[in-house]
Amino acid sequence: MKILILTHRVPFPQNGGYPIVVYNTVRGLVTMGHEVSLVALNPKKNHHYEHNEDDKDLLSKINYRVYDIDTKVSIIEVAVNLFSKTSFNINKYYNPEFEKLLMRELRKTAYDIIQFEGLFVSLYLPAVRKFSKAKLIYRAHNIENQIWERLSMQKTDPFKKSYLKMHAKRIKNYELQQLNNFDGIAVFTEQDKSTLMEYGTKIPIEILPVGINLDHYKPDFNKTEFPSLFFLGSLDWLPNREGIEWFLDNFYKELTEGDLGVRFYVAGTDIPERFDDYEVMGKIFIQGEVDDALEFVNSKSIMIVPLLSGGGMRVKIVEGMAMQKCIISTSLGAEGISFENDVNILIANNQDEFYAAIKLCITDEEYCKSIGLNARKLVEEQHDMNKVTKNLVDFYRKVI
Repeated sequence: MKILILTHRVPFPQNGGYPIVVYNTVRGLVTMGHEVSLVALNPKKNHHYEHNEDDKDLLSKINYRVYDIDTKVSIIEVAVNLFSKTSFNINKYYNPEFEKLLMRELRKTAYDIIQFEGLFVSLYLPAVRKFSKAKLIYRAHNIENQIWERLSMQKTDPFKKSYLKMHAKRIKNYELQQLNNFDGIAVFTEQDKSTLMEYGTKIPIEILPVGINLDHYKPDFNKTEFPSLFFLGSLDWLPNREGIEWFLDNFYKELTEGDLGVRFYVAGTDIPERFDDYEVMGKIFIQGEVDDALEFVNSKSIMIVPLLSGGGMRVKIVEGMAMQKCIISTSLGAEGISFENDVNILIANNQDEFYAAIKLCITDEEYCKSIGLNARKLVEEQHDMNKVTKNLVDFYRKVI
């Protein structure tokens, strides 16, 4: 099949859930012998990446196009948007020149499948429909309006709560308008499928979990610091930022002065400068972006996922499981993963539960290793990239 993947950011490097999912999808489809094109928006704030050998190998096998856009929104534009019916968080990804590039691509190649990776590229759906007879698949990385709704529920400031609720409503209206315009929808979790069906979605919906290349995940416990806590994720995603702020605010004293005698490392992209204020020499480390994410994960023992809002499936948890990490997460953070609490993950939904889980883990290394080993088995059974890709292609064939 000839397959076009549309994305709102480039999947290089694989430093977050979205690029990991896109990259592994493309890699899996190419491995199966399909002809793949990838057309990506590249917000100008993103640095152009120096491709490694694996990336170069994949790029040599696909048709890859990138278009730089500026997604910055001025204060004036935000103010004007208050009187609009749409959300600037979506509209900022529309670029007429990119649309022209896309139309040229569609005139040149007759695709069988065009896959829209997330809500932001759905802005180009009318143009794609006009210039292509391909079947259109929408992959819901998240139910976007739920993120904003859940964020609003965490706020006590009336203005912030009202502002977030407004955006949640606008984004939901947009999602409802778009969903039935596709030929099929792929989601990561049963919860997301149920939500879309409640929204009145009539087209086929398939549950396809996150797939990863297990050959890349090779834990080496000789290089692991025990005990140690870590968080890895992009803090330009609001649920991540909110969650890690909650954790640091609630456990700062316990980690620096209390009886949780364990180092805590925070790594990832787009960490605001104000997070430097949390850093305490020898106890809390705000590291920012790391050169090798898997090497960083391997070097630490207990993964913290204090997610309070959001949706979809947390790719970083799947990766942590593949690296045999002992993971402590909220129920929301682990949503969509077929976990067993106290078997392949630890679930903690409030401060007391997090404290108890951390205390248990830092005092029992063998227990941590057993949780991690069971987590790896789960990923091998349900998240192997080749199995997931085969199921995705089977879904394409059903839609066609």
